[in-house]
This record gives sequence, structure tokens and C-alpha cells, in this order.
Amino acid sequence: MSKISGRPTLSMQHVYGMHLRVARWREGAPGTPLLFLNGIGADIAAAAPLLAQVAGREVWTLDMPGVGGSPDALLPYGAPTMAAILIEIADRFGHARIDLAGFSWGGALAQQVAVQFPARIRRLVLMATTPTVAAPGIGWAALLDDDMLASGLKLPTATPLGLAYQTMAMAGWTSAAMLPNLKNIPTLVLMGERDGVVPACHGETIAQLIDGARIEVVPGSHLFPFTHAATVAARISAFLDQPAAEQAAA
Repeated sequence: MSKISGRPTLSMQHVYGMHLRVARWREGAPGTPLLFLNGIGADIAAAAPLLAQVAGREVWTLDMPGVGGSPDALLPYGAPTMAAILIEIADRFGHARIDLAGFSWGGALAQQVAVQFPARIRRLVLMATTPTVAAPGIGWAALLDDDMLASGLKLPTATPLGLAYQTMAMAGWTSAAMLPNLKNIPTLVLMGERDGVVPACHGETIAQLIDGARIEVVPGSHLFPFTHAATVAARISAFLDQPAAEQAAA
């Protein structure tokens, strides 16, 4: 696919026995590239309206196994394995350091990547996510919230096995004990003010555990990164572009 007009370049990456479809916007652009990790069952197409608007840098994302253009994994996988796969892909792209953003399930995986490979992460953006997947108050039944219904977004796009493996990858997962170790990674936490899936208190917990992390409660419900794509893309860009000295003072 063309690199212009907001359309990404697509490729298939074969890593550790998995076949993963990867999309790259502005491939080769200067500056630190941004890796975006999507919510459970969501594919590249769902993320495209947001990622096409994160300007001034290369942005890449992928379909998890059994989602979109990625076939089902042959075996279940865990969060540490997927984190290692993502860093392997970054290596292939020549990305020694990356900025990292994650939404919902992808926000949990982003935390795993950051705690597992902290030297590889320059800045971290966590959206509508939690430090403990099994924590009380997470209302998965509210996924079909008003923002999603109004937007017409069709999620998820995963196979039954793909959804099962994504769910299993985070079964019992928590980052809480390790998040204090991320104090040297500037972190922005964005939570939806009407999120019935992952209430804002989960983001507040993340911000409390990462010294210096900044939390902002923004308009919208769980799917705010997609239903308010232009506003969220601008906020992500501003955070990633902010000089380190200003972030330290914020």
C-alpha cells in the first residue's frame, strides 16, 4: 500500500512461529518511532483513523494472532513472549528505541513491554487501561458503550481462537509490582471520563505507581481514542514532542 494519503505500508512478519500483519505509517520518518498496541480483538483498520493523524514520526502497529490479517497462533502465548516478539520486530525495522502507546488490552501489553525492556522505551502513553487485568470494577460487559454504538465501529475482528488466546495471554496478569521501576520513562495516562469498561480509577493507580506519570481524564467513554481520534492524536503528538526539561517540570 502507498505511504502517502494516510495509508500505511503493510507487511507480514514471521517471528517465533507467528505470522503477524504489520502496518507502518510514514516509514523511515526522522525521530523516535511510535508503536501502538490495540485493544483485544481490534485490528489495524480500527486503529488507522487515529494513527494516521499522529504526525511527524513513523507509527506502526500490528494485528495480533487471529486478528485481522494475522492467522491464528498455533499455540497459546503469554504477555512476556508477545513483548519479546514486538522488540524483535522493532529490531528488524532498525528501531533501537521506540515510543510506546497502548489502548485497553494493548495498554496492559504496553506495560509488559516497558517493564521487560525499559531501556528500549523512550516515552509511554497508556489509554483506557489497568495495571491488573482481573481487578474489581472492570466492566467488560460495557464494551458496547454509547461511544461505540454512535461511532459505528465494528469490534472485534478476531477469530474465536484469537480472542481466546488474547484473553489467556493476560489471565492473572498484573504490572503493579514493577511499575515503580518505570520512573525514568516519561508516562502519560489518558482515561475516558465515561468509561464503563475500565474506569478512570485504574489509570489513577498507574499514575500513582509510576513516579512522575501524568494522568488526564478526557471526554468520551472506553473507545475515546477512536471516537475522538483527532483530539487524542494531537495530545499524543504533543506529549511525544515535548522537551524532556518541560516534562520534568510538568
